[in-house]
Amino acid sequence: MLPMKIAIAGASGRMGRMLIEAVLNDPNATLAGALERSGSPQLGEDAGAFLGKRTGVAISDDIDGVLSGAQCLIDFTRPEGTMVHLEAALRHNVKLVIGTTGFEDEQKAALRAASAKIGIMCAANMSVGVNVTLKLLEFAARFFETGYDIEIVEAHHRHKVDAPSGTALMMGEAIAGALGRKLDDCAVYGRQGITGERDPSTIGFSAIRGGDIVGDHTVLFAGTGERIEISHKSSSRVSYAQGALRAAHFLATREAGWYDMQDVLGLR
Repeated sequence: MLPMKIAIAGASGRMGRMLIEAVLNDPNATLAGALERSGSPQLGEDAGAFLGKRTGVAISDDIDGVLSGAQCLIDFTRPEGTMVHLEAALRHNVKLVIGTTGFEDEQKAALRAASAKIGIMCAANMSVGVNVTLKLLEFAARFFETGYDIEIVEAHHRHKVDAPSGTALMMGEAIAGALGRKLDDCAVYGRQGITGERDPSTIGFSAIRGGDIVGDHTVLFAGTGERIEISHKSSSRVSYAQGALRAAHFLATREAGWYDMQDVLGLR
């Protein structure tokens, strides 16, 4: 089987570099392109320069040029960038692995609509551990429907621009779904001032931003006399990169459609 031709968006960012390294170390993948925003000081550099390697792939802001030789684009950027990349992916019939978070409802709808034409795997967190944790939360929530208050606490580095994190929202969706609720109807985001007693049907979210925290998530099921905590802590972005690469290989054998990491890992 020929190696899968993979392009990376946000190539000079922290996640982009992790993804490039993962692709270069995968014998079943080849780096087909490296995309950056216009004006980036890294434009024109070899995509492997940060590793001391020559790949022959220059970092470029020409998305059509980058995608012309790619089968899949892995995108961990920002919503406005991802939507531009989506249009180019449709033009070139390139599959998308999306780890971007913070989409507005209209953007989510556009992504879903595009999946009728190309394969799209979209997940706020691509770590295997996080996705197994989601299944644990679905299972646990059914036992704590009454008599337990549910709170989700997440912490990330100072540079993260959206809150709560996409992973925290995924956890909330998993719990709400297991309880037969809609997260939009029961979520409470932060608390301040005189809030009154806690509504037992709600799922609370708290966000911490500081330092270089890669990503910590804890779900508390707080009852009378006991508290159960289910946590996932990331010490490196390597797990995200490996999950994204796994998702790209998954898409290689799939038709157009909308997928997430539960599909990739066979957790449905």
